[in-house]
Amino acid sequence: MTPRISLLAALLAATVSVPATAALSADEAKALGTTLTAVGADKSANKDGSIPAYTGGLTTPPAGFKPGDGMRPNPFAGDKPRLSIDGKTMAAHAGQLTEGTKALLQKYPSFRVDVYPTHRSVAFPKWVADNTAKNAVKARTGNDGRSIEGAHAGFPFPIPKTGYEAMWNHLVRFNGQAYESKYRNLTVDAGGRVTLATEGLSNQEYPYWDNSKTSADTYWKIKLTYTGPARRAGEALMIIDPLDIGNKDRRAWTYLPGQRRVKVAPDLGHDTPNPGTAGGNTFDDIFLFNGSMDRFDFKLVGKKEMLVPYNAYAAVYGAKQDELLKPNHLNPDLVRWELHRVWVVEATLREGKRHVYGKRTFYLDEDSWAAVASDAYDARGQLYRTGFAYMAPSYDLPAPYTDMFGHYDLVSRQYSLTGFIAETGGLRHTKPLPDREWTADALAGAGVR
Repeated sequence: MTPRISLLAALLAATVSVPATAALSADEAKALGTTLTAVGADKSANKDGSIPAYTGGLTTPPAGFKPGDGMRPNPFAGDKPRLSIDGKTMAAHAGQLTEGTKALLQKYPSFRVDVYPTHRSVAFPKWVADNTAKNAVKARTGNDGRSIEGAHAGFPFPIPKTGYEAMWNHLVRFNGQAYESKYRNLTVDAGGRVTLATEGLSNQEYPYWDNSKTSADTYWKIKLTYTGPARRAGEALMIIDPLDIGNKDRRAWTYLPGQRRVKVAPDLGHDTPNPGTAGGNTFDDIFLFNGSMDRFDFKLVGKKEMLVPYNAYAAVYGAKQDELLKPNHLNPDLVRWELHRVWVVEATLREGKRHVYGKRTFYLDEDSWAAVASDAYDARGQLYRTGFAYMAPSYDLPAPYTDMFGHYDLVSRQYSLTGFIAETGGLRHTKPLPDREWTADALAGAGVR
């Protein structure tokens, strides 16, 4: 760690939970756009140049991209791995590997980390940068870190002082204001058998990023309409998360065609097993973390150079299902790893709270604020699940995209992959749906077989 980050980590170590935080001072915010990028990442290269300086990201689509298409060709297809790590060589690189990555390398001889040249490809529209600068001196957390105010259409905490602030940057991460995809969620059991957990249409919106307005009450909305497998066709669910989630909590509904009615679903959160992945992860494992932060204390550890999946176009857009999903783990030939600086956040279960995880570690990419890796431990302190998000930025918007993610269960030896879109048309950035589409009645209509 750099001396500046080490000092920050030391100062934060004594404070586990902060009831509320103040915005940055004008002097602190001056670092944005100078030594830091507009969203708070270090602009400079690392000492040996293996992480390059940030120069604005990837904003020019490669040859072969068709405007408006949901599929995005790999702009780095010509790159070759500069390093390959397996269980026999991992010790030399242990400091740059998450605990989950090391566990997979130890458990499965066929697992491998192919390290490619680092490309800082993440880019944002200019208005995101402009609004982030405004938010930096206004945004605050409340309700023990679980709610935010004073922020809109930009990252709220580009220079975070607490784990809660860093996690809020992840929760509202910029993928565009609205997008849709036809997707598959898949599981692979200990014997290597691939099973379709669910498939369907996903509509997601982030009203927080509506730059035509000055504020929003809601930061995230999702509506899923299942088309498969056959036993689940016609089901639907909808989730809406407010910025004041510390007081208002999320709203959620499900539609079951057998009952032909919409039901309020207050349990679609926290450690409830996610039926969309056949129980392969919890609801708050979605996007590696999702929902309210009320059950854990979040501590900002600092920034570290780590090997994480990145620019994973081959896996997200170019892979065939049978080629990508192999026994025990994804096909290493199709997963690109790069060295990036990440913010490390540790979450420890609060006294008196219940959760299947006793401790969690999140790794947030400094350029996008998206969680790109996570480790989850059980109540005994043993590593239970490890997760990875496979970033493939939408260079045509531009916006990072990390909605394909997976979790490895180190106890049952099964794994899940959520949001596979390579064979279903990819991802399309869209206009927001009318408000009437985000009602219980509309959910019932969408789910009718």
